[in-house]
Amino acid sequence: MKTTLAHQLASYASSFRFEDLSKEVVHEVKRRILDSLGCALGAWNEEPCIIARNVASDFSAKHGSTIIGTNHKAPPDWTAFANGCCIRYFDYNDTYLSKEPAHPSDNISAALSAAESVDANGRELIAAIALAYEVQCRLCDAASIRARGWDHVTYGAFSTALACARLMKLDPKKTRHAVNIAGVACAAMRQSRAGELSHWKGVAFADAARRGVYSALLARVGMTGPAPIFEGQMAFEKQLGVSLGNVGEKFKGAPEMILNTSIKFWPAEYHSQSAIEAALSLRKEIGDPAKVKSMTIESHDASVDIIGSEPEKWKPATRETADHSLPYITAIALIDGEVTDKQFDRERFSHPSVWKFLENVKVERNSELSSMYPGAVANIVHVDLADGRRLTRRVDYPLGHAKNRLKDSEVEEKFRVLVEPMLGNERAGKIIDVAWKLDEAANVDELMKALVIPQK
Repeated sequence: MKTTLAHQLASYASSFRFEDLSKEVVHEVKRRILDSLGCALGAWNEEPCIIARNVASDFSAKHGSTIIGTNHKAPPDWTAFANGCCIRYFDYNDTYLSKEPAHPSDNISAALSAAESVDANGRELIAAIALAYEVQCRLCDAASIRARGWDHVTYGAFSTALACARLMKLDPKKTRHAVNIAGVACAAMRQSRAGELSHWKGVAFADAARRGVYSALLARVGMTGPAPIFEGQMAFEKQLGVSLGNVGEKFKGAPEMILNTSIKFWPAEYHSQSAIEAALSLRKEIGDPAKVKSMTIESHDASVDIIGSEPEKWKPATRETADHSLPYITAIALIDGEVTDKQFDRERFSHPSVWKFLENVKVERNSELSSMYPGAVANIVHVDLADGRRLTRRVDYPLGHAKNRLKDSEVEEKFRVLVEPMLGNERAGKIIDVAWKLDEAANVDELMKALVIPQK
């Protein structure tokens, strides 16, 4: 019988040791944990995060895991959802661009919850996160599913199930069942990112993470799942209309795909990052944005299709639409000279003067930029001034890109900007210290305690 992809994934999940990971991979995982926790604490008071936390906080578990910012331990699958909502909601966590784009640090909420529930040490957690990155990124390389109406978080159910299975020390057979259970129940519709966007845009992966944890929990006690989940008559490839080809053969050696992923420098959808950088550069030269008559953004196909084509992008009515709008994000960078959480307040993105400016913003496809994608995430921004001049900036690799990496100090600074308003300088520094030493930790207890937000 042909070896199925689920067999290959289950075998790979336990095929390497922490010691097999390169120093670069271990260090990068710690950077992503720090970055993700910063994003989580920064978004802690946002509405969907509060909703998820309130629901999860109604339940306790004997072998549970901690809801970030609290001392409360809930069932690990519920915790993965609540914490995943926080990590993702600002759309400020990391990115991987391929045939299917992804935010692989979304996997961290599931891995962290599972690790705490089984008292795993820091090294085991790091190895599981590296595994999740490897699986999700390899699947994203294999096939795009968004064009057929499916959301990228669908791949996350597999990656989180495998990470949790490893942390729970499941054997290959039970790991395979975790993959099968996750896959049959977790295909997510792309409608999460179409039209006027809702809370669910920012929490869809958190739900995939919840299901990944739950699938591993079920498999651990003997629940079996349908197979073959990828190649079967009614399975993943047939239902989603894609072929994953020989992706299973890519899983050899220790995980390293995390090194190809990128950290966000600004809190907006990744395809806009280079446009933000270009617009901010132009703003310094122009000075007064009142001089601007119109703006044209030349972008690549993926950017235009995802954040630069629907009419709602020119009149964003929700935060979720605003941070997924290439015209708005680029325009507000030019107008305000910064892109922070403030630019996604309702009063700002719906201001009449901003909408008036957006009437003179165009988005155009550029075949050269499209041909460079996903190796480069390029945008060209043209600004036409009232005096007849045209100013232009082009950025191919924005700050934080895998080919233009942030320094550790810059990752720490991003973390502090997000966390110090909640916890202060000293507490933020404590979390940073614990994160850098995670590979020496006996468990994650010290890290979770450091994240507790004082109650007013």
